[in-house]
Amino acid sequence: MNESRPRTGRPRSEQSRQAVLHAVDDLLVEVGYAALTMKGIAERAGVGRQTIYRWWSTKAEVLFEAAITDAAKELSDTPRATTIEDVVAYLDGAERFLTTSDAGLAYRVLVGEAQHDAEVARLLGSAALFEKPVHGVLTRAVDRGDIAPAVPFAEAAAILTGPVFYRALTGAARSEVPTAVLAAALLAAVRDLTH
Repeated sequence: MNESRPRTGRPRSEQSRQAVLHAVDDLLVEVGYAALTMKGIAERAGVGRQTIYRWWSTKAEVLFEAAITDAAKELSDTPRATTIEDVVAYLDGAERFLTTSDAGLAYRVLVGEAQHDAEVARLLGSAALFEKPVHGVLTRAVDRGDIAPAVPFAEAAAILTGPVFYRALTGAARSEVPTAVLAAALLAAVRDLTH
């Protein structure tokens, strides 16, 4: 999904695109990232390799597009009655995405690859998967008067999202800090950003 790379040839077929994105998710689960190849993705999707290379340069780009496409569906931003309920729902949804979803697995794999591959790190930095749902939580919190309008959203988003990544990437047990307790502490930290 390299936006700077000019696309050539015929427009992308949505049916072929979906087949490729499903294939990369399935193959990641079956064979792992190291054994994942563009040839294997093409064969599983039932498309030619030239079709894949017309749209993506690397398997990381294919996997990244699959992750962000699925994340947009899975990381929904359904308003709750209170800000604390919004934060709990966000934390639970983000953690569920990172720990049980195939798209979350893809994202975690890419996070690991980004530690030694600058191009994968650039890909991950090009789209903030958690930005839309956390922005909704923070906007509603401001509207309710639970946090000040002056709270910097980027910093607040980092505070709300960081512990979810920690739990998902380290396997830390949720029972150590129940989500409701974590949500209250994080919301307090967000409020402190304006002091």
